[in-house]
Amino acid sequence: MQNFLHKLKMTVMDTSLRNRILFVVAALVLFRLLATIPIPAASGANLEQLLMNNNFLGFLNILTGGGLSAISMVMLGVGPYITASIIMQLSTIMSERLKEMYHKEGELGRKKFTQYSRLLTVPLAILQGYGLLFFLQSQGTLSNLSFIDVVINVSIVAAGSILLMWIGELISEFGIGNGVSLIIFAGIVASLPMTVGQLLFTFTPAQIPMYLGVTAFALIVIAGIVAMTEAERPVPITYAKQIRGNKVFGGISTYLPLRVNQAGVIPIIFALSILIFPQAILNVLMEVGNTTISSIAGIMNTMLSNQFVFASIYFFLVFLFTYFYTAVTVDPEAISSNLQKSGAFIPGIRPGNPTAEYIGKVVGRITLAGAVFLGVVAVLPFAMIFVTGNQALAIGGTALLIAVSVVLDLVKKINAQITMREY
Repeated sequence: MQNFLHKLKMTVMDTSLRNRILFVVAALVLFRLLATIPIPAASGANLEQLLMNNNFLGFLNILTGGGLSAISMVMLGVGPYITASIIMQLSTIMSERLKEMYHKEGELGRKKFTQYSRLLTVPLAILQGYGLLFFLQSQGTLSNLSFIDVVINVSIVAAGSILLMWIGELISEFGIGNGVSLIIFAGIVASLPMTVGQLLFTFTPAQIPMYLGVTAFALIVIAGIVAMTEAERPVPITYAKQIRGNKVFGGISTYLPLRVNQAGVIPIIFALSILIFPQAILNVLMEVGNTTISSIAGIMNTMLSNQFVFASIYFFLVFLFTYFYTAVTVDPEAISSNLQKSGAFIPGIRPGNPTAEYIGKVVGRITLAGAVFLGVVAVLPFAMIFVTGNQALAIGGTALLIAVSVVLDLVKKINAQITMREY
């Protein structure tokens, strides 16, 4: 408790750190204000019932930070930017040039890589905006729009998404934490009062055992997320002794910390971003004039609407993206090269390729545990739906996973800032 109060005092007293936190708060307040500004086509529209009965829209509402429920100018949220980032990350596997730019060209290469992601966000925002408006119109939520109305509303929605991307990057640069994750987190937190109010409004004494069970389940999940996020696999390393003049340097032993969940919350966000598009496309195809295409799209949409099928795909995507993002961010060859250059080695392992292979095997084993854990936690809420019959728990479980991971990351970065100032 004393340590917490000391860190809180340092956070408040340090001007630079305090300004960073205030910048984050101001940016998130601006985001919430934008999420309340409806687009012109939203006049008189009501999405509440549609959101309750559609998994696709429910998950999309998480990614948009609640902006979809108001049919606001930021109804796409950071979805197009996340999709662009996924495409660019996948491109590093297929393009050697992009891989070198991301891994070997340092800060300048990463800036170019990020710029390509930004440019790709623009056409994706336009396409996704048109697709979402068309879908809402087909569901009867929006009235029929003329060509001019479509152009105006798609332009506003695309501009809102790009503006939100810019706000997120400003948070990452001038604030603390990952801006995109914090925007999604802000939307989740903003929806809590309404959710609690609905639960209180529909509360009956017969639901007490269910509420207690859900609360216990949530606490266990939070404890598991914290434990898995903090878990590390220490790889012992030793620095070779070096003699300079009459002094001996090196010879110390330490360890290389490899996180079990290296990817953090990113696989969840990636999986949600991918999940929303098949249903969006299928809903559009169901409205086309061709009977064959409409019937095939209807069958596939029915399959995806099945809770078991949806949960299975969700688990697979989270598992896959955990491995993928870890492979992109952790380069065993680069780690081996850096150890060799600094005169360090892993006891019993030869420097160079053997070290890279050893680190790759260790990362692969611990990532398996992290990927399975994230996947299981992601789909556990669907089991809770089966037990309780409460549809909101599917969205709530995913929101809980994102919220806890983002808070942990934010606390770590604030602690790092405080430690840096202490030294």
